[in-house]
Amino acid sequence: MRGKDIRLERIMNRNTRKTIIVPMDHGVTLGPIQGLVDLPDAVNSVAEGGANAVLGHVGLALHGHRQRGHDVGLILHLSASTAIGPDPNEKVLVNSVTNALKMGADAVSMHVNIGADSEAKMLTDLGKVAIECMEWGVPLLAMMYPRGRNIKDEHAVEHVCLAARVAAELGADLVKTNYTGDPDSFREVTRGCPVPVVVAGGSKTDDLTTLELIEGSMEGGAAGLSIGRNAFQHANPAAFVRACAKIVHDGLSASEVNEMLKGGMI
Repeated sequence: MRGKDIRLERIMNRNTRKTIIVPMDHGVTLGPIQGLVDLPDAVNSVAEGGANAVLGHVGLALHGHRQRGHDVGLILHLSASTAIGPDPNEKVLVNSVTNALKMGADAVSMHVNIGADSEAKMLTDLGKVAIECMEWGVPLLAMMYPRGRNIKDEHAVEHVCLAARVAAELGADLVKTNYTGDPDSFREVTRGCPVPVVVAGGSKTDDLTTLELIEGSMEGGAAGLSIGRNAFQHANPAAFVRACAKIVHDGLSASEVNEMLKGGMI
């Protein structure tokens, strides 16, 4: 497992053991959305802001590789679906652990929707990939969301607790999941999951709302965050990632950081 330890250091802050991951896998799901039309520029912006890793499909390595600026970890995503497919909740394998290593990845990720009609297949794939990651010493980030016909609330603590625990039980090294709305309920998620949990940044919203989500999740025991559109679609992605880092790595409050961001002090 030494290989996993070394690679985990490339996608986390070595001092705080926390991480800021910026997912850029939206091109497969939604196409060339705002902020991701120019992949190298998007990566450079968040890397400048201090992101610990970027996450995306093979195209991120093929077309988003930069040869300048701050270093940033690379997580390659192994599963996908499109927004216009017959069942967008069904994620299928589109890449492999060995190919991700050949592409220079520091870690891999998979998306599983707990409660979806295709849950069984996605769990089968997650288990197989986790075993392959153990064989090659590659960290596995599992994106676990309660989504399906029987899920009334994707942020309900009992559903999020289950989703996170499933990932850990099947061999994931990190889990990304929804925020449950407050630090106390999110602490149930992190206490019930034996591997680090990072919170999903959610839909595009205003700065303070996102910063408060980050603050609450950190109070609830999160190991960091995975924030996409609120970072790369920001008017100043580098500044916003720096703002996130003030909460995740430095322990500042959302209100403090928001004032610094509005005043141009970050």
